[in-house]
Amino acid sequence: MADPTRRVILARVIERPSRVQEIAQGLPMTLPNVSQHLRVLREAGLVDVRAEGTRRIYSPRWEGLSAFRREVQSFWGSALDDFAARFEQRQHDLAATRDPAGTDENGDA
Repeated sequence: MADPTRRVILARVIERPSRVQEIAQGLPMTLPNVSQHLRVLREAGLVDVRAEGTRRIYSPRWEGLSAFRREVQSFWGSALDDFAARFEQRQHDLAATRDPAGTDENGDA
């Protein structure tokens, strides 16, 4: 999902299940390139593909998207918790360098 083109392709599939030709409209790449991105998204469990006659229709795989969302939320939750802990430690360290009169170790207020 780090690839911006892949995010655009996934957004189009979520908006409306479509054939690769419809998904590729307006994108600055060939149909095989779009198909390659769709293959990666399918292998990641984020899209499904089904045959309708000779056409292949790509649609969102909601279970995979939900799992991906939980993973991202878990990562960001941990990252934000770590950031908050580091911030609090930094505030504590700064407060420890001040004397009771409210000046820091250089005598500045």
